[in-house]
Amino acid sequence: MALVDRSAPGRACEPCLRRSWLLARLSATLDYRCADIPRLTELLALDDDELIVALGGSRTAALEAEYARFEPAWPRGGTDAETLCRHDAAYPLELRDPGAPRMLNVRGGGRRLSELTATAVVAVIGTRRASDYGVAMARSLGHGLSASGVTVVSALSDGIAAAAHEGTLEAAGQSVAVLGGGLDVGCPARLRMLLDRLAGRGCAVSELPGGCQGRRWGPVAAERTIARLADVTVVVEAGEEPRELAGALIARATGGTVAALPGRVTSPGARGTNALLMDGAHLVREVKDILELLPARAARTSCDAVTERTELEPRLLELLERVGDGMDTPEKLIGAASDAGEVLLALTELELMSLLGRGEGGRYIPREPLP
Repeated sequence: MALVDRSAPGRACEPCLRRSWLLARLSATLDYRCADIPRLTELLALDDDELIVALGGSRTAALEAEYARFEPAWPRGGTDAETLCRHDAAYPLELRDPGAPRMLNVRGGGRRLSELTATAVVAVIGTRRASDYGVAMARSLGHGLSASGVTVVSALSDGIAAAAHEGTLEAAGQSVAVLGGGLDVGCPARLRMLLDRLAGRGCAVSELPGGCQGRRWGPVAAERTIARLADVTVVVEAGEEPRELAGALIARATGGTVAALPGRVTSPGARGTNALLMDGAHLVREVKDILELLPARAARTSCDAVTERTELEPRLLELLERVGDGMDTPEKLIGAASDAGEVLLALTELELMSLLGRGEGGRYIPREPLP
């Protein structure tokens, strides 16, 4: 495959634009195939003519005629998006195999995407119905990985993905958000501000053109992009449904490294991650565990951050341990303490240090693993 070395990337070639159009045209049919993740990934690896035959049905002849009449001026990602395809030298090397997207619409610029994916990349993924614990851990991992010079990649959805991106922004880092629909319609309105912030510092990408929702199959297809870009795929919290574990399943199928955080055995939201651990996924307790799984190109380790936390005053360390043991309300923590004011002051200090967060009902949640 010949690559085009462009001085100003931003325009995909006609065959790759045609592919994006075809996926949008077949979107409704692909929705019916998304429950079978291996079959969906097989379909997305087909050449254009094979895909039309496989999914066209009674519309095959009409689709072939439309395909032949395709015009490159057809709307793409949006006015502020570049189109980058596998024939461009700036396209990520990890996305050049047959099962990967042929092109991406990119907010933030093709060059920035190339730079972000040339360093160590970690996918932080999980359920949209995350618990307070899951949100806190995803935010913590996003923050710690960014502070360690690692690029974070995830979807752009509620729950674990949004928390991971917010953590990178807190650390003034850069992340890559992969949308399951077009850049103009693939993001829920409540996350639009987050999308704008991410695109300002990092990148937001989609293989689907503007106006295409992606509906059910788009988010699953986006997981194959996330899994391929990442050196390590970390599942923070997920149920046992195949769709919640799609990223981990695809990463394993493509030879990637999969890791997971343990969860309570009584929590439905931890059944998927606990099952992954039983099946051989690497155990993650903190950022350092992830960095040890990365290739040598990781910028630096989190040793400084770990040292800083181990030097906590004993009173703060003791309070963190009590919260970790389930004493997560001010009433429980004050208990028989002789000075309630001291406990409340210590809780405030831990919040300001970003070691504690607040969950549902004002409960305290550790935002970092215990030293």
